[in-house]
Amino acid sequence: MTSFTRRAAVVALAMVAIAPAAFAAQATQVKVDTNMGAFVIELNAKAAPKTVENFLAYVRSGFYKNTLFHRVIPNFMIQGGGFVMGMEEKDTRAPIALESRNGLSNVRGTIAMARTNDPNSATSQFFINVRDNRFLDANQAQDGNGYAVFGKVVSGMSTVDAIARVKTHSVGYYDDVPIRDVVIKNMSVIKGK
Repeated sequence: MTSFTRRAAVVALAMVAIAPAAFAAQATQVKVDTNMGAFVIELNAKAAPKTVENFLAYVRSGFYKNTLFHRVIPNFMIQGGGFVMGMEEKDTRAPIALESRNGLSNVRGTIAMARTNDPNSATSQFFINVRDNRFLDANQAQDGNGYAVFGKVVSGMSTVDAIARVKTHSVGYYDDVPIRDVVIKNMSVIKGK
């Protein structure tokens, strides 16, 4: 092998090694600032393009500012993105199609869309799994549809865990509502498009 061929081979190997890192650098990340601390979510637009587009539209419009984590179940998940203080529900955009058969699983640290019994009813509300909840995946869900994972927490999981430990009570028709409001102060795109 000539020195030129060796150099070309080294450059080719370096490009292969850099490619996954470059791809990862393209992933969009959203910082979630709460009154209990912050965490960062990395979105997976390749697996869930419509869900990520929908979520980012809400983020960019400022919709999530001063919304609550209104449903907290220890050792299960924390849910937010639809209510403001006083458990007043916000008006949302039109629902989106379910993308639960995308190869992503409801494991600890992932973010998924909340929905009603209608599989295609997700709007702004999301939840973060605080443990592995694979029974929420489409291939294991009782309803055969499951819940669409569209990203994961990449830093600040200790904040998510702290939220999951807050004391809760019932407010009107709603159970598992934090006694002290857990407020999403802001969400912002910090990396990617």
